Amino acid sequence: MSRPFSLYMLVGNPVSGSLSPAIHNAAFRALRMRALYVAVETPQGYLSQVVSASRFWTKGFNVTIPYKVDVMSLLDRLDRSASLVEAVNTVVNRKGVLVGYNTDGEGAMRALEKNLGPISGMRVVVLGAGGAARAIVFSLVQKGCQVVVANRTVSRAEALAAILRKKLGAEIRIIGLRKRELKKALSGSDLLINATSVGMLPHPEDTLVTADMLSPEVSVMDIVYKPLRTRLLREAEKAGCRTVDGLQMLVYQAALSFKLWTRRDPPLHTMMRAAKRAAEGRE
Repeated sequence: MSRPFSLYMLVGNPVSGSLSPAIHNAAFRALRMRALYVAVETPQGYLSQVVSASRFWTKGFNVTIPYKVDVMSLLDRLDRSASLVEAVNTVVNRKGVLVGYNTDGEGAMRALEKNLGPISGMRVVVLGAGGAARAIVFSLVQKGCQVVVANRTVSRAEALAAILRKKLGAEIRIIGLRKRELKKALSGSDLLINATSVGMLPHPEDTLVTADMLSPEVSVMDIVYKPLRTRLLREAEKAGCRTVDGLQMLVYQAALSFKLWTRRDPPLHTMMRAAKRAAEGRE
């Protein structure tokens, strides 16, 4: 009798360009697991049906744009990682009970510390106030970092600040995206994180920060991974900054999801290698 087969998936819209299937399927092959990860394009209005079907057909799934908040009401329980930031990117199916987690923030922290060392107490500027930014900011605050959030819509950043104040009793500073304001905030910072989609294909030459706004003392992370070497990272290198690309966070959050689903240690090197090959179109 053959061993049971496990199915995992990515739910979002769009998902056709996702690297997650390449990353997870490489991990399953490396550990000789009978498992498959597929991307499921989920049009607006079909999320509840997909989640309902997942109870019977999958062991778990990832959630991406635009459903990280919407999926919460369709789940049975939320882990603290998800309830804190009010967003879910990983769901574990425990015998029909769907439990939501968020591995984005911890994934970003692991990527940063792998490349930069301990980040506790750093002064950090985060660009963006969306779902990924929210998870990253919560994790930074929990590590004792002083955080400035810069966002085009200040009211959205203020909403994030209110959630942080309520749930963690923490304060962050809010600014807009005007160059002078950003440059001033960066002059007293240790780390810049772009948690927006600025610079992503099909607009790879877009950036909110240029080399003249940076000093070599500021490290720079961009969560965008298409292209891998974004305009922001090229500007940071020009200024002499240490950089961390978006593939790092993607793989670390995937590894955390993998561990939650399978309770096995993820083959990190295999996952990173698969991510790089897929990013370069060499699958």
